[in-house]
Amino acid sequence: MRNKILIGLAILGVFLGIGSAFIMRMQQKPQPPAFKPASNPYSKGIYANGIIESAQSSGANVNIYPEVSGTVLRIPVSEGQKVKSGMALIILDDTVQRAATESAKAQIEVAGATLGTVDAQYRKLKSAADTDPRSVSRDALDTAANAVRTAKANLELARKQYQSAEALLSRYVIKAVADGTVLSINTSAGSFISTQGSYNTYTSGFSPVLVMGNLNGDLAVRCYVDEILIQRLPSPAQMQARMTIRGTDITLPLKFTRIQPNVSPKIELSSQRSERVDVRVLPLIFTFEKPKGLSLYPGQLVDVYIGEQTRKP
Repeated sequence: MRNKILIGLAILGVFLGIGSAFIMRMQQKPQPPAFKPASNPYSKGIYANGIIESAQSSGANVNIYPEVSGTVLRIPVSEGQKVKSGMALIILDDTVQRAATESAKAQIEVAGATLGTVDAQYRKLKSAADTDPRSVSRDALDTAANAVRTAKANLELARKQYQSAEALLSRYVIKAVADGTVLSINTSAGSFISTQGSYNTYTSGFSPVLVMGNLNGDLAVRCYVDEILIQRLPSPAQMQARMTIRGTDITLPLKFTRIQPNVSPKIELSSQRSERVDVRVLPLIFTFEKPKGLSLYPGQLVDVYIGEQTRKP
């Protein structure tokens, strides 16, 4: 009986081994790709990495730094909000500067009162000298006149100091210098910010306290062309390009805007200033009209192919 059980188990083990080997040798049919990889639509197209930006006449997004250091009291705007020029973006604690401004304003009253006193004294001496020149010495009259001139200068100085203090006080409210959209806010109420920006504990570096852009119209794509491919670029008049949105089969035509004529090290791999690479790139800026129903945001990476327009015979 025992031998029959062992023989049965051995036969079962053989069948299990054969079945496992058969299953392991079976090749599963590969799944179709979720989307087609970006392909070159031009016969002599050049590939470049691209990053979406808000369309600007020059430069890139508007990076806002405070002109004074202080603690953030309130942020009356939110990310994605459209703002008008002159609108308050960030309000800093201005307690100390406001007191200094009020003190400077009081100095104007003090200087004005001093001027009134010395001017009255000068007028009395001048009147007495006009009546009887021997009643007032020439030195006393000159001293009184100099005191009036000094008081006038002190009054003007107090006014300038007040204007300077008032101008500095206005810097504690960071305002938008142009119409646009708030792309990102890198600080919060209660945080301390300086003229270097806001300290980011994740990157251990400083960043702009607020970034603005123009999302009302077209968007822009900043492409980085490898320096070894620069000579293959078509002329600006004949240049055209298409971009592919990563993770999709969507391609969009691009309109050439300008070349930034400054070949610089490629630092766009991780956006770290300390990154060191041997490749240098030439930035090209294109614009495109954002299709309705398509989610595209500044900072999004895209694949771009640059080619030459086909000449009509």
